[in-house]
Amino acid sequence: MASSRDRQRKLARAKLDRQMARRAAATKRRRQIRAGVGTTLVLLLVVAGSAWALGAFDSEPTDTSAADETCLWTPQNTQGNSNLKDVGEPATTGLPVTGIRTMTVVTNQGSPITVELDLAGAPCAAASITHLASQSFYDNTKCHEIRPEGAVRCGDPSGTGLGGPTYTFYSENVPTAPEASPEASPAPDAAPTYPKGTVAMISNPPGANGSQFLIFFKDHTPTEDPQYPIIGRVTEGLDVVEKIGALPTVDNGAGEKVKPEKDDVVIQSLTVGEPVLDPASPADPAPTGTPSPEASGAPEASASAG
Repeated sequence: MASSRDRQRKLARAKLDRQMARRAAATKRRRQIRAGVGTTLVLLLVVAGSAWALGAFDSEPTDTSAADETCLWTPQNTQGNSNLKDVGEPATTGLPVTGIRTMTVVTNQGSPITVELDLAGAPCAAASITHLASQSFYDNTKCHEIRPEGAVRCGDPSGTGLGGPTYTFYSENVPTAPEASPEASPAPDAAPTYPKGTVAMISNPPGANGSQFLIFFKDHTPTEDPQYPIIGRVTEGLDVVEKIGALPTVDNGAGEKVKPEKDDVVIQSLTVGEPVLDPASPADPAPTGTPSPEASGAPEASASAG
């Protein structure tokens, strides 16, 4: 007889398959619509081009949100998992898809940890975390694991690894596995798949994301295909993440030595700021472990739901 966890995995996989089928159907409908109005669009482009040449259009601010349906949220069956917490669902349209949101994580381990959420690469993850933060979902919850791959696992109010909201969403921005070299070994200077400071979602099964995330305190390149979708990076407070990563661990009761032994790692508050365009700064600066004066003050106000 299948275990409860096996049944949960099968249910989650079935829901994920339905979600992908709906996405495929929506894509097919969009293609059919585009094909049917192709001739009209050509005519409209000719007219619009003439109007533009005559100066009929004034410049307007760039819209950084998507009017079309950007994300799909798959409901979870709460009857089989009492660890889920119902706080509603984020919006599916009008979500920002350009720039960043600043996530501020205040723990009991030191200065705040500041993260830039990537709205272009992971708009649904950013929308979900923003919604959950607006509902105080993460406040006073534990980072219940220090993973052997070099990451702190947070975002499960139940502390069991099975908790989360009553919806899931599909993975975005999953890195590709590095190509094998002719010598069947990675180049010594190859960049890690998950550099130190990377923030990524984690779910069981992979692809059925909810609220749980990883913050890497050291570089990590998996030996198999990557499964964690990257959603952002630490910009301030990496030294705090490294301090948490150095805490001694004990068996969590499931055969993994990942539970903090003595000191609970508690998220006292998690807030998300408003979306902003990427700041004018050097491309991909290395995360820093020294908090800024702003990071040591009051955290940003939480964004509104959806």
